[in-house]
Amino acid sequence: MKNIAVIGYGVIGKRVADAINIQDDMNLVGVCDVISDWRIQNAVRKSYTIYAATTEAEKEMKNAGITVKGSMQNLLKKVDIVVDCTPMNIAAKNVEIYKKQRIKFIFEGGEKHETTGHSFNAETNYESALNLNATRVVSCNTTSILRTLGALKRADLLDYARGTLLRRATDPWESHLGGIMNTMVPEREIPSHQGPDAQSVDPDLDVITSAVKVPETLSHMHYWNVKLKRQTTKEEVLNAFKTSSRIKLIHYDQGLVSNNTIKEMFLDMGRPWGDMYEVALWEDMLKVVGDELLYAYVVDNQAIVIPETIDAIRALTGIETDAAKSIAKTNESLGIN
Repeated sequence: MKNIAVIGYGVIGKRVADAINIQDDMNLVGVCDVISDWRIQNAVRKSYTIYAATTEAEKEMKNAGITVKGSMQNLLKKVDIVVDCTPMNIAAKNVEIYKKQRIKFIFEGGEKHETTGHSFNAETNYESALNLNATRVVSCNTTSILRTLGALKRADLLDYARGTLLRRATDPWESHLGGIMNTMVPEREIPSHQGPDAQSVDPDLDVITSAVKVPETLSHMHYWNVKLKRQTTKEEVLNAFKTSSRIKLIHYDQGLVSNNTIKEMFLDMGRPWGDMYEVALWEDMLKVVGDELLYAYVVDNQAIVIPETIDAIRALTGIETDAAKSIAKTNESLGIN
């Protein structure tokens, strides 16, 4: 049983905390943030122990009637590993704090590979993360790329891949603050950062991505054109994708025609927040033409990295050395089947 702290109780942090809390080999010691509004108050309702990241934050929390156990430094003294889910670039500033305390730490995909020297995907490189001091769980889009292209690679089908990403403009909960409307904004650089990011986990991938920001908030959508090593069949490709327990094959002709209908299905399934931990890939849209493969899928930007983070905790702490066993255990706890 390893003691764990979650630093940053936002979109990802609250989901990570809940996922840790239901594992039988992990102990969530506390969550730490600077906020004192409804977000951290929900953590109080869940009986999580609250710590304040700064002295000023502690004062504001107490003024809001929140019981504060102590400071971030107090929390760090009680844990074996930290999952830092703070906003982009803030986590990088905490590196020296964690190193000084000699605490293992996990960052999320908003930070650069160089902050940890290792980037993680459970199905790709779990073993290389065993007992490391730090890793970075790659971003939502990069996670989806590694799952899908990794499945094709394991089947010895993948030659190279070219993908176009339609990226949500902002997270749903803060769409009132900004985001684009009545326009689409292409990323200036090709390749976009997701391809090189995937190569930080698997350097052998021949992948190029381009990305466009679109005016919606629910998810990302990917279109892929893949050159296969040989001519094959749709059945063989689908069998390759089925080797990943975190790819869910869906059907357009069953009414799953858009990201909102897919989200509704997961809400009906009883998932917390309607979260989709899997890549939702359209089986009936997928086409194989000789040695060329075309397919599309949807990525839940708020949820896909949650199972990866749980597996990363096991890898870094060494409480499970077998990737397949950790993945199965995480899947069962989160209702992935």
